[in-house]
Amino acid sequence: MGFNCGIVGLPNVGKSTLFNALTATVAAQAANYPFCTIEPNTGRVAVPDKRMDALALIGKSIKVVPTSLEFVDIAGLVRGASKGEGLGNQFLANIREVDAIVHVLRCFEDDDVTHVEGSVDPIRDAETVETELMLADLESLSKRLPALQKRAKNDRQAAIDVALMEPILAALEQGKPARTAITPETAEDAKRLNLLTAKPVLYVCNVEEAAAAAGNAQSARVAEMAKSVGALSVVVSAAIEAEVAQLPEEDRASFLADLGLEDSGLDRIIRAGYALLGLITYFTVGPKETRAWTITKGTKAPGAAGVIHGDFERGFIACETTAYDDYIACKGEAGAREAGKLRIEGRDYTVKDGDVLLFRFNV
Repeated sequence: MGFNCGIVGLPNVGKSTLFNALTATVAAQAANYPFCTIEPNTGRVAVPDKRMDALALIGKSIKVVPTSLEFVDIAGLVRGASKGEGLGNQFLANIREVDAIVHVLRCFEDDDVTHVEGSVDPIRDAETVETELMLADLESLSKRLPALQKRAKNDRQAAIDVALMEPILAALEQGKPARTAITPETAEDAKRLNLLTAKPVLYVCNVEEAAAAAGNAQSARVAEMAKSVGALSVVVSAAIEAEVAQLPEEDRASFLADLGLEDSGLDRIIRAGYALLGLITYFTVGPKETRAWTITKGTKAPGAAGVIHGDFERGFIACETTAYDDYIACKGEAGAREAGKLRIEGRDYTVKDGDVLLFRFNV
């Protein structure tokens, strides 16, 4: 099961620098001119989770295998992209393929780094990108809806689609993103429409090094805006993250501590991206390995088993389940069983974040 976040923004806001640091590669060329990223670059990154070391210690595991998240660096968008300006059509096609949007906003001043709009204003930049995405969605629905409305009288599915699309189109016409017209009841069906502004958004404020710990006035504006629209925001310094990515693992914590940072901005982005997609983690623990597995919130036990192997889901019988805190407190499976903390759960069990599971199946 793959989940990915598309890194977007105007040219020269630090997208590719951030992507390079995220994946600790130079796969995306970072350059001071628009459109240096032409093809989307993709990298998988481990999701940091301190619980794994504690589990591996108890399970005497030989290795630890974290779960991962995919990030896609997408070419910079400019005003007019919905009409094909810059790399507009390609940008829009690439962003349709991702599950969530990580929107990088420039929140630093630097005369040596040009800004496509001529000045630094992250709120304006956010609105520019959002407007282009809304215009693309508006055009898409405007083309599709009339034919469906004609068929709706005699076609039940067409009638369902019309009822789904009409309030979304009305919101777009009022200058509001599609997500504002999608309810929890219609969320699953709305995915079929593949709308750009229906995707969840994480705003990443790229600040100067001195503001990496506390942010600055520009990032505070972004945080307020994000809160007002129900989005998340994270403050990072792409320059610092690029430095951290080049350091040996054992030197990173002290380097960050010297800057007043408890953890890297990248770790915060990854965790926020994970939360943005509504994901949780469950674990399997044994002498060979402790492994983290990614599922969406609300996944039932058979579906969680299927993430490991399709046979586990098809032949699912039950799963031995221990909550993370109980597993640690009881020092493992045997202690949890003895203390009555290990439960046998069936097909209707909804897996919780941190569950340690052992599946019983028969194929």
